[in-house]
Amino acid sequence: MPGGTYFFTVNLADRRRTLLVEHIDHLRETVRKVKQTHPFDIVAWVVLPDHMHAIWRLPEGDADCATRWALIKAGFSRGIPKEEKIHASKQSKRERGIWQRRYWEHVIRDDRDYEAHVNYCYINPVKHGWVERVCDWPFSTFHRDVEAGIYTANWAGTVSDLSVGEAE
Repeated sequence: MPGGTYFFTVNLADRRRTLLVEHIDHLRETVRKVKQTHPFDIVAWVVLPDHMHAIWRLPEGDADCATRWALIKAGFSRGIPKEEKIHASKQSKRERGIWQRRYWEHVIRDDRDYEAHVNYCYINPVKHGWVERVCDWPFSTFHRDVEAGIYTANWAGTVSDLSVGEAE
């Protein structure tokens, strides 16, 4: 959908690795460079050790998410040491083996869908047990949104608050 808003999930090939947070500065710089040549707005983004969720708004008339992700993945891969196992299928395509080939993509349909996916991004580190509170996870645009007054710092409470709410 040209000019649309998209939700993405992008995973490392080896979900036991923690490359994304180990090399967070390099990932951020790679995204900045890609945005310069292929602009998009970052609505929300959370980076976990082995995967990330992002919501992008593309420029009017532009629907090329694939090129942007290819550039981000390739740029990130080029900047980190070669330590991963590379399967023959990836070697034949000159791929490093860092990323899963595909990514999950969802076009945001309306305001309710938008809100649900932004919230999903931000709650993800709590859901996976990395932190007790959303505000404790450093690799997220949640902090930008708190500064902008969109969320409060204590949004979603703590893990124990979430557990009670889920049980009801």
